[in-house]
Amino acid sequence: MTWREPTYRLVDGERIDGAWCHVWRRYRPDSEYFLDDLIVFADGAITCGERTDLAGLEKMLATGHLAVTDPATPPRPDEPSKWSSRHGEPLTPEGFLLEVADRIEALSGRPTAGQRLRDAIESFQQEPTDSGRALLRAAYRSVPPHLRIYVLGDMDRQDRPLRILLTDIGDAVDGDGPVVTADMHQDVVDYFGRGDEGVRSEQQRRAVLHADDPSGPGRPALVSHETVYPQGWPEQPGLFMLRNDFPAPVVLAGESYASVSHGYWSLSAADASDRSRIRDAASGREAHELGGRATRRADWPHVRLGVMAELLRAKFTQHPELAEVLVSTGDATISYTGLSDSPFWRDIADGRARNWMGRLLELVRSELVAQRFLRPEGPNVLT
Repeated sequence: MTWREPTYRLVDGERIDGAWCHVWRRYRPDSEYFLDDLIVFADGAITCGERTDLAGLEKMLATGHLAVTDPATPPRPDEPSKWSSRHGEPLTPEGFLLEVADRIEALSGRPTAGQRLRDAIESFQQEPTDSGRALLRAAYRSVPPHLRIYVLGDMDRQDRPLRILLTDIGDAVDGDGPVVTADMHQDVVDYFGRGDEGVRSEQQRRAVLHADDPSGPGRPALVSHETVYPQGWPEQPGLFMLRNDFPAPVVLAGESYASVSHGYWSLSAADASDRSRIRDAASGREAHELGGRATRRADWPHVRLGVMAELLRAKFTQHPELAEVLVSTGDATISYTGLSDSPFWRDIADGRARNWMGRLLELVRSELVAQRFLRPEGPNVLT
């Protein structure tokens, strides 16, 4: 079963995360099946034509209202040998119920069957007793049967080490496999030990390669809202100063612009007379509207990011008080929202958003801090 994320629903303003997959559904026992979406949510709610829960889903599967595989597809032939097979168990309604329950656990942030199995393996390694093996067997059986071959992440041996370990000495694995010996059990324990050592080695390697990763969580994301001040911009500094239409004159390539918006839209125009009109606009909003109507330079899509970056550098290096506002945001992700700018520049709640303005503001912020760090006085001035 292929699950797709993310999806969600809102309950009293709270976002409940979900995931969805395809199932086959029919309205009546004598009607045709059709493909439909089954959506599960972190709170246990399930929708597929109607709202239900795990118990309701079990009933829908038992009555044939839902099918987990295409009913028109012939069943897969039985494998001649379970031990030799490279395929997982067939997907069944019972296995699908286990998978849905597991998906709910994952969405709600609780341990999944796979995670509980790994914990049981670790516990058995520390204390390889009969009771530990019984707990390991129970954890293994809680994994949906059609997914068990993936639980160890080893596509060569698949889940065979577990099947060997959970088979009593003197019995054949899967009934048609090798007869288990004490040496085979020990080989599996050693196999898990080698895997743990490999994980530790990779963690140590990543610690070296990723040594400059942040050591803890950063600040919460900062949202830069589009603002309107009919009575004029406030005198006290605030985050509104990050907006491109804030009236902070910038000089770039020998030309002066009343704001970043004036500079960006003026430089985008192909005609010199349009560039002058946009540069002299009464406000950043007017410059934006004039620039949107003007014919753009043919190479503008290729240079606009670089031009915007240079305009932002000019704004914050030529106005130290604005630089202080930007630096004060620390390492927070900057979400630049609004309605006027295109999705290329702003952050919106769909797949079109690129949030390049927020990303460039973060870049310039880092450059400002780095400049302070690299001053002749030394690194102690870093804020």
